[in-house]
Order: sequence, then structure tokens, then C-alpha cells
Amino acid sequence: MESIATKSAFIAIVGCPNAGKSTILNHLLGHKIAIVSPKPQTTRTGITGVLTSDDGIQLVFTDTPGFHRPHNKLGEKMMRTVDDTISGGDACLFVVEPEKAPREAELTLLKRIVKDRLPIILAVNKTDTVKDKERIASLILQFSQLAEFQAVVPLCAVKGEGIPELLTELKKLAVESPHYFPDDTLTDQPERVLAAEMIREKLLLRLNQEIPHGIAVSIERFSERADAEILDIDATIYCEKDSHKGIIIGKAGSMLKSISTAARYDLEHFFGCKVNLHCWVKVKEDWRNREGLIHNFGLD
Repeated sequence: MESIATKSAFIAIVGCPNAGKSTILNHLLGHKIAIVSPKPQTTRTGITGVLTSDDGIQLVFTDTPGFHRPHNKLGEKMMRTVDDTISGGDACLFVVEPEKAPREAELTLLKRIVKDRLPIILAVNKTDTVKDKERIASLILQFSQLAEFQAVVPLCAVKGEGIPELLTELKKLAVESPHYFPDDTLTDQPERVLAAEMIREKLLLRLNQEIPHGIAVSIERFSERADAEILDIDATIYCEKDSHKGIIIGKAGSMLKSISTAARYDLEHFFGCKVNLHCWVKVKEDWRNREGLIHNFGLD
């Protein structure tokens, strides 16, 4: 039987905060590896997702933090991640949402991509939010005057609409080369990192606007019992103020219990076994401007 020639491409997923980059990645993979929330700057580091199809094509995606003007050292490192990912990629998936684009940050980001002469696919996400479809056509025209796109794909990622069409265009970016990951690889994220992110997602979804940005999650213990299919996970949630700690814990521990229960459900679904999860809350003032803590939390 004739073997299929293998192809691959490294694709950076870039755009402004809340454009829907992580949702697109999860739908492309058919698995949730990147957390999502309505809050901006949910993604803090580059998240690699690997899709290998039966036709011999391997697409290696990197979901990047939303492009924004940084206000602290953590933000600076997030923007460095975006720049490094673009520099190391073969192509870019540039994601915009029609209600807000074109923003100054998007124009700056697009110029950055064009400078590296990378192939670009424009994904116009959240098309369901626009009643006047001429708005989408006008937006595409505006961006097309600034860069040459390999393809333009309107979609609604949260509903999965347009994802098959997007995948078809993304596959055209692959060139003949060996696969850089085993064909059954989904992500290169360590299990501890995935667990920490699942817990942080529940914090993002349940807490007020400002508090989640000052939160980090560190996994202190991640071990499987020898005598049973049970994962023991101990996590420490770090925040920047004592007042935030009280809110995270909640009255009689109610908020922390709600967060832990929701996180445990996702952890059990992902790892396919029972999870014994314990969470604690500690204060580390202004940790987003402290290099050592940023490093300890794996955010650099």
C-alpha cells in the first residue's frame, strides 16, 4: 500500500483579547485544551494544540494571549509570547470580531505579521453578533487593503459554524515535511499546567471583573494512587489582596467550594478518572510585577 506523504505547518493564532482564539482552537482540535471565559486576557501563555488528520497533514497551533498594551511585567511577558510565536511560525491565523474591528491594536499586530512575510488567514469570528452583513464585507475590505490574505473565513466559533471551512483553508498552508509530534498528540502542555488552567477558568467565570486578573494557580501535588484510579491534586490559588482572598473563599467557604466542585468535574472528564481536589488561597501582593513569582507560576 502506497504511503501518504506527510505535511505540516506551525500556525500562530493571534488577535485582540476576547476575539475567540481559544474557542477556535478547541473546535479545530475537537477537544478543550484552552480555557475560555468572557473576560479579556484569559490566555496568558502560548498554548500548543496538535491536529493530525488521516490525510497525513499535521497542524501545530499556538494559541497566544490577546494583543494589548501591557500594564505590568506579566503583560509584557504575554506580549513577548505573541511576538516570539509569530517569529517562530510558518503562518498566522488572524482573528477579529466584526463589532469591534478594526482596532488600533489589530492594525499594529497586522503590521507586525506582514513584516515577517508570513501567510495569513483572516478569520472574522462572532458573525452572529452582526445584524448588518454588509458590515462584515466592509471590514474584510478594510483589512484586505492592509495585507494579502491566503483566505478569509467568516465564522461563529462558539457554535462551530465555519470551522470545517476554516480547517480546509488551514490545511492548504501545510508543506511536505515530517511530523514534529507523534500523530496521537493533542497538546504539549504538562498535566499540571492543564489542571491549573481548568481551576483558573472557574475562577474567571465566577468572580468579579478585576479580581481574576490578579489570580494565579499553582499545582502543589499531582499524583495517581497506586491502588485506585484516583488523582490527588492539591492547588494553591494566589491573589494580590486580602480582600480578594475573602471573596474567593466566600461566606463559610461557599465560593471556593463552588469553584472546586466545578473544576473537579472538568478534571475528571479530561483525565478520565476520579479526582480528589483540594484548593487553598494565599496572598502574594503585586505578584504580576515580581519576576520570581511570575517564573514560579510558569508564566514566563
